[in-house]
Amino acid sequence: MRATAVRRTALVAAAVSLTLLATACGGSDSDTAGDGGTSGGKGVASATPSAVKALSSAELEKASLEQGDVAGHRITKTGPEDIAKADEVTVDKKECEPVGFAFYGVERGSPVGNAGRKAVQEPKKDESADPEDLLAGMLDVTSSLVTLASYDGDGAAKSLAELRESAAACATGGFTLSVKGSKQKVTKLTEEKATGGDEALAWRVQIGEGNKATPFKLVSLRQGGTVATFFSFNLGKTGAHADFPLPTALIDAQVKKLG
Repeated sequence: MRATAVRRTALVAAAVSLTLLATACGGSDSDTAGDGGTSGGKGVASATPSAVKALSSAELEKASLEQGDVAGHRITKTGPEDIAKADEVTVDKKECEPVGFAFYGVERGSPVGNAGRKAVQEPKKDESADPEDLLAGMLDVTSSLVTLASYDGDGAAKSLAELRESAAACATGGFTLSVKGSKQKVTKLTEEKATGGDEALAWRVQIGEGNKATPFKLVSLRQGGTVATFFSFNLGKTGAHADFPLPTALIDAQVKKLG
């Protein structure tokens, strides 16, 4: 009984701490303006770069995920409380700024249009489960911030190339970032395999160390001139060895809507 109580307390504490961390995570909405890097890209465009025309914010809104598009997920539009501006995010290493900005939906480059969504996985219902298992099941859900940004010409390919280079430079050395007054230490970036669109990148992002470490997932993909970015966390997964799957259902559904 004592062990059960201790674990239950730990799970609740993890939920509280991660909820606070998630509150700091922002995303772009359809009215924010561009800011960020401009380094070159390696991606192969689906059309001649000069011929790629960006989608407007209104067009991206129509192409964004909506409630009912992904089974088992609650999807809502991002609001002002979800938005992080460039001047609200500080990264202690310049080369890590693009990947740090990607966590919080800060715009990079000069996007023509933007849109954002929040997607929360619905917990599995098992009324017959032990209270401890029931609580663990309620926490074992993945929440994702999904942002879309569209670019003219080769802007989308450049955005992904910049992100790839930033993650490679900052994969093992770690960096510290501060968003809206909350300081976080990113200790490791581990590349994962993602598919979708014309090119896709993915990483397991570890914030903190040891038992206090929290895994996140960052996925960014390009479909024509649009970049879709997914930043996800799972309330039930903590510790340096904890992990959870990429939000593939969200990714597949978003790529399908982008055409």
